[in-house]
Amino acid sequence: MITLHTAATPNGHKVSIALEELGLPYELRVLDLAAGEQKRPEFLALNPNGRIPAIVDHGADDFAVFESGAILIYLAEKTGRLMPRDAQGRSRVIQWLMFQMGGIGPMMGQANVFLRYFPEKIQPAIDRYQAECRRLFEVLDGHLARHEWLAGDYSIADIANWAWVRTHRWSGVPIDGLDHLRRWRDAIRDRPAVQRGIERPPSRIDLTRDGDEQARAFSEQARAMVVTGGNPPRQ
Repeated sequence: MITLHTAATPNGHKVSIALEELGLPYELRVLDLAAGEQKRPEFLALNPNGRIPAIVDHGADDFAVFESGAILIYLAEKTGRLMPRDAQGRSRVIQWLMFQMGGIGPMMGQANVFLRYFPEKIQPAIDRYQAECRRLFEVLDGHLARHEWLAGDYSIADIANWAWVRTHRWSGVPIDGLDHLRRWRDAIRDRPAVQRGIERPPSRIDLTRDGDEQARAFSEQARAMVVTGGNPPRQ
């Protein structure tokens, strides 16, 4: 049994999707990020950085793993699935996983901060991060023009990148004209395990669309977290 400490974010959903794809039994522990539960001592014992997700593998002496990419690699190696075992195949998957960890995730995250959450609009910052997101999407599209999946067969690399790309509207980045990226996005979205994974836990808003009152309220709450650096407010 695995315990997944998580929240309804792209990084959290990366792991819940992988667990569903692998058919591993797991228990969900949903953290209230706005209340600062990720900064409490019991969670910091699992991840000193105070960020979700983290897992505890109770079948391996309660071994804890933090950082979403590291968790995906651990689960793939534990099961022998979603990542090849040969050195070159494994490397291809890890390369595209690191593309997400070092590029897609951070750039979309910064686009979200400056577009949605920052107290004031700094247009040059918004333009910079949205342009970089679009460039990265074009890299994916070019690669997917020649490949069905990112690294051979469907893998943790696809899961990691998809969990972020699916929210491109929330970052204000269109994918018009990126037909290969759209084909890949839709193929992954239609997988039953993926559909289950993005509901574990369900998001309070739909990050694949934009503009309603619920989205604005969510942005206001997230703005408070940005101002405090993700720390709970002082009592």
